[in-house]
Amino acid sequence: MSETNPLTRKPPPPVPLSLLTGFLGAGKTTLLNRLLKDPALSDTVVLINEFGEIGLDHLLVETVDDDMILLSSGCLCCSIRGDLITTLTDLMRRRDNGRIKPFTRVIVETTGLADPAPILHTIMYHPYLVLRYRLDGVVTVVDAVNGLATLKAHDEALRQAAVADRLVIAKSDLANTPERVEALALLRRELRTLNPAARVLDASEADAAHLLDAGIYAPDGKTPQVRAWLNAEAFEAKHDHHHHHDHDPGHMHGGRTQNPQDVNRHDAAIRAFCLTSDTPVAPAAFELFLDFLGKMHGPKMLRLKGIVALADDPLRPVVVHGVQHVFHPPVRLDAWPDADRRTRLVFILRDLPQSFVEDLWGALTGGAAPDQPDAAALRGNPLAMPKGGLLG
Repeated sequence: MSETNPLTRKPPPPVPLSLLTGFLGAGKTTLLNRLLKDPALSDTVVLINEFGEIGLDHLLVETVDDDMILLSSGCLCCSIRGDLITTLTDLMRRRDNGRIKPFTRVIVETTGLADPAPILHTIMYHPYLVLRYRLDGVVTVVDAVNGLATLKAHDEALRQAAVADRLVIAKSDLANTPERVEALALLRRELRTLNPAARVLDASEADAAHLLDAGIYAPDGKTPQVRAWLNAEAFEAKHDHHHHHDHDPGHMHGGRTQNPQDVNRHDAAIRAFCLTSDTPVAPAAFELFLDFLGKMHGPKMLRLKGIVALADDPLRPVVVHGVQHVFHPPVRLDAWPDADRRTRLVFILRDLPQSFVEDLWGALTGGAAPDQPDAAALRGNPLAMPKGGLLG
């Protein structure tokens, strides 16, 4: 009986990993406690900063070792001590070696003051982790009572909401006065403006089925869920709404800001929009577009995700996902997931005008303005392309 050659053995499918974040006191601990009782989270590892920050006593069954606890639901709870790379790597090695029971999902809960970008970098960029884990989505909890003030006062809270795939409004039952009801309505509007692509849920409906599997692929790893992941239609609905209400100085018109008091400005900081294109783009031009944005304006690009029609094979689109200057390895799909064959790129930017991105896209993909004559030279110059790029 021959043994499998360990050098040719392929690693198992990557484990989906969800990031749970939210500002101090937002209610993510309460949400996590409730989620851990859901049978859908059986065989899940929950990484938290310190066990003392979350009440797990009623769920504990046995201590596996000093760093890991087996919960009654079958979940494993592990504290993050030190580097996240070390924790996730050690976790997978324990799984491979049979030192812990197999798990099928990981949830990482951040501190309330955490900027999610470094964690997303780690998951999307580290060469070992990108093989063993798949970013499933970012869930951000927002306080119904204090959320609006928190977004205005704390940059971390703004970033947490801006990069989310799911936004959960907690403590909405406390909105029991006319003033709080109005504040909650304003908060919902602010969240939709800040991150139109994210699904906004009340905590009462935020179960595993609604929060998880928000990434590019469904759990079986076969069915593309790009349309739901991008939710580009939310931007089109937003555009139509603004078009029919252009008398309101707080709205946008035609995708461009018409008034300095636009609610989408967030003190001229964060802007969300969807760039679409009907024409397939040359791979070299698209790679140059991503490379320029990442290297020159990476800190300003909070998140980018999209599906792109490349001219070399327009029937098989490429899915891209980036956070600041870091991009997850692109995925080439076998076919378009829906009837819409357009390139759709969803941007969450900070201190970078939408017009800049649109003009750069036009210059590098053939829609350059007359004052941008060097686009063709850039597209046709192999020396201008980064070596070993994203699509190589």
